[in-house]
Amino acid sequence: MKLQRFILYNLILFSWNLFAQTKSSPMENFAIVMHGGAGAILKKDMPPELEKQYSDKMKEALQAGYDTLKKGGTALSAVEASIKILEDSPLYNAGKGSAFTSDGKNEMDASVMDGKTLKAGAVAGVRTIKNPVSAARMVMEKTPHVLIAGKGAEKIAKENGLEIVDTSYFFVQRRWDQMQKAKKEEKIKLDHSSDTSGSIQPLNDMFNDKKFGTVGAVALDKFGNLAAATSTGGMTNKKPGRVGDSPIIGAGTYANNATCAISCTGHGEYFIRYTVAHDVSALMEYKGLTLEQAANEVVMKKLVAAGGEGGLIGIDSKGNIAMPFNSIGMYRGFAKKDGKISVMIYKDDLPK
Repeated sequence: MKLQRFILYNLILFSWNLFAQTKSSPMENFAIVMHGGAGAILKKDMPPELEKQYSDKMKEALQAGYDTLKKGGTALSAVEASIKILEDSPLYNAGKGSAFTSDGKNEMDASVMDGKTLKAGAVAGVRTIKNPVSAARMVMEKTPHVLIAGKGAEKIAKENGLEIVDTSYFFVQRRWDQMQKAKKEEKIKLDHSSDTSGSIQPLNDMFNDKKFGTVGAVALDKFGNLAAATSTGGMTNKKPGRVGDSPIIGAGTYANNATCAISCTGHGEYFIRYTVAHDVSALMEYKGLTLEQAANEVVMKKLVAAGGEGGLIGIDSKGNIAMPFNSIGMYRGFAKKDGKISVMIYKDDLPK
């Protein structure tokens, strides 16, 4: 009897150890996908040298995320590392390159979500945090909250050792000029419009030349976990205090190991109303659609029917990716386990 119990005990112990090793052993499959904004991005309007700058910076960001994943880092760390590269660049509308509000200030939003735990963190309307995406992760990991705004987020970021900068750090002449132009066009449209319908020009036409520079990343790590992150400077000439979809979990960002990880870019008000990021996940979970099917259903049908412009990037637990957009172009790219980095800008671009 003792021998039988001994054998049974060891069989149970062996089985448990095998299960634990299986759960914690890294897989071979991993990937990262990024976007740098969507909108009226036309090759005829893009000088070759500027196109190269955008492509090179996107490749640098993807490389940072890929290196993190290859070394066994988490999907969450990979998306943060990638987005910080774009936040530090004046090319993209996030961090250093953030757009100006109508009163000439920079107000930034960001969020992260962990697909394994469904924990999330976000900041909104921050003005002095060098890397808002890191602040979003800090909210998730260091507080019991999901979204913290303004000076409250800046205070907690400083207390937790994040880099705080003077607001002048975010000044980019090109962004300032865009805001001045937008203010002028708004006045012309409101005061001298030939439109007799009484409607005001849509925000996505009026405020930013139909370019949405939000940046985002989604990743699958070697342990099968997903993560998503999004960061933005918002719309040029937006009202002070306006918050878009980027820091709203389920609207601009969502991640769930059971379905997918999503990061969005576009006219945020529509993405909030239609809870775009979560809607993709829900279609996969409840209707059994693939990632590609669900993403196309939301971006190319639902948003188009509603008049919403933009796109998203997504990845599922098998490493399948989707990058649909209904705008003219979208900065986008990916890197899979083979290490090849592909970046695309225009509508008809193929991976290269």
